[in-house]
Amino acid sequence: MPGGYTGKILRVNLTNKSISQIPTEKYEEFGGGHGIGSAIFFDLVGDQLPFEAFDPRNLIIMMASPFSGTFMPGSGRCEVQGLAPMLYPIEWFGHSNFGGRFTAQLKYAGWDGIVVEGAASEPVWINIVNDKVTIESANGIWGMDTWDTQEEISRRVMPQLKPGEWAELSDSYTTQVPAVVCCGPAGERKSRLGALLHGPGSQAALCGFGGVFGSKNLKAISAIGTGSVPIADPKAFMDARLWFRQFQWDVDNPREPEKFAGRGYSLISGAPSGGNVTNGSLPLIPARAAACASCPRGCRMRLASADSNEAVCAGTMVVSVRGNQKLTRQGNDMMHKLGLGHWQLMPLQGYVNNLAQRGLLGKGKQIDIDLPFDHRGTFGFWEILLRKIAYREEAGNDMAEGCARFAEKYGLLKEDLSKGVIRLTYWGTQEHYDTQTEVEWGFGSLFGERDLMLHMMANYPLHWMAQSGNPYLTAEEASKLYTDAMVPYNGDPYMIDYGDGPTGIYSDSKIKQVAWVKHYEKFWIGAGGFCGWRWPMCITNNTADRRGPTPHAEPRFWNAVTGKKGTFADYMELGHKIYTLDRAIWNLQGRHRDMEVFPDYIYDQKGRGSILPMVVDGKWTYATGAGRTLDRAKVEDFKTRFYKFEGWNPENSYPTRATLEKMGMKKVADVMQSKGKLG
Repeated sequence: MPGGYTGKILRVNLTNKSISQIPTEKYEEFGGGHGIGSAIFFDLVGDQLPFEAFDPRNLIIMMASPFSGTFMPGSGRCEVQGLAPMLYPIEWFGHSNFGGRFTAQLKYAGWDGIVVEGAASEPVWINIVNDKVTIESANGIWGMDTWDTQEEISRRVMPQLKPGEWAELSDSYTTQVPAVVCCGPAGERKSRLGALLHGPGSQAALCGFGGVFGSKNLKAISAIGTGSVPIADPKAFMDARLWFRQFQWDVDNPREPEKFAGRGYSLISGAPSGGNVTNGSLPLIPARAAACASCPRGCRMRLASADSNEAVCAGTMVVSVRGNQKLTRQGNDMMHKLGLGHWQLMPLQGYVNNLAQRGLLGKGKQIDIDLPFDHRGTFGFWEILLRKIAYREEAGNDMAEGCARFAEKYGLLKEDLSKGVIRLTYWGTQEHYDTQTEVEWGFGSLFGERDLMLHMMANYPLHWMAQSGNPYLTAEEASKLYTDAMVPYNGDPYMIDYGDGPTGIYSDSKIKQVAWVKHYEKFWIGAGGFCGWRWPMCITNNTADRRGPTPHAEPRFWNAVTGKKGTFADYMELGHKIYTLDRAIWNLQGRHRDMEVFPDYIYDQKGRGSILPMVVDGKWTYATGAGRTLDRAKVEDFKTRFYKFEGWNPENSYPTRATLEKMGMKKVADVMQSKGKLG
């Protein structure tokens, strides 16, 4: 095997309690992470589609990448895949991911990933200690919250371990504790809002995979190992890591700190930011930055009070207790402990308030639930609401089905979605940014299966820089820096034109940008385990010319670790292949181009806008795009041209045989033809 791989993937069948191996070499052509996961899913169950997410045939696939367990910066995430119960109207083959140190421990234990199939007859958890893998009874653990689950499993795996001391493990020694990922009470009850949690706040928040754990009677997976990750060319890897330091925020000698220390710039500079953790009321609680394995940024925070530890962004923002940051932090901790996905809970809690104001929800109302609305905004209100959802009490049982299905049950979805009362813009997940302006995010999500959730993709750093009121790049400079990095489509500055003119949001240039985003997502983010808060890095605050390490760093690191010789463009084409495989799986589930349509409000209501580079009257400028609506006919024409660009039949969005065979996926073409889904 090339460097970066252990050579084997763990396969656990919970129905017959068998434990076996899949040779990584069989799937190594797909890179790692998401690519290998998609290929395994197709091989094991693709010809059985369609079936539902809670069917025992569904798989939970958790994959590492060649970078996992190394000190490649910002690459320690774990990719989770399978049919996703939260997605709507079909439970699409979906993905989520989480940070922390799970993939590092999985690799140190000697595994490139784990595939779980079937369902246990009684609650269990999977115990991985190096090469020894056992299916353990979850007696005494089932019913625990996610934090207690991880502590109890750690005690069971290593009862002799004391903090900071060496412990013997399979004739080796370690000071580590097991890395555990688990579902909470919500997942145990097959909630479509059920998340997977690792550590105190690392969530696989999207898609409802906690509910899939529950459907399999699987409480947790624990991994700990004492091995290492082979690197093909250690010197080249070390040289690359030292070269990369120029792009990092230097806390001892920061470049232009008066300009870049705040105002949203920390996302671009990589400065430790605390990731929106609420610690703003005086007196400030002593805190320090925390990071996932291998990441130099530290976008999380550890507080002396132990509130909201290692949670980030939306994981600290769902619960808001009026006037009390301490209770706000504890409220979000409660969400994590119950195993409720933060990004899926956000639109639901807003919709609950809306329905209450409309007189439709409350005790004795059409949607009957006993909530103390006169105490809305208090910790007590949040505790009652979250527990009713997690434990499926009263109308909380319906809310646990996710916002779209909840609204549908009461006959409200069609009208409320059409009017934008609930902004479930992409397959039951909520709108993230203004779709009418930041269209590559909108198209990238619509042409996928869930919200894109990749903050460094094209628009985001530009959005924050321009919003600061003091952009350090002109719109034309920013567009050129970005598009210079967007290999293999580099040289077309209009990929970053967010105007609605001839070079803007409906143009062939924008098609290339959307394709670039999807291909980067599938390989570097998905297969490479990169963090979407850090990669890609097309611009930076930390170099004199403002150029980031993309597209040079990615292949330099990949080739050093694996021993391969590919270019950035080669790996982007592999991302294209993985994206096309995902498209084939969605088509087998019933995806058709006619389904890829935004809700009516995107076409009928004026967007909020977002300050971005735009060409207006033939000149580059920063503008908001506020008041814009998308044109239905132009969106349909954009879709046709995008499908052709990707090698798919524009009439139905199915990949063609020529495309699949050119990519080496003849088997996929044969299965699709047998199902009448070949383009």
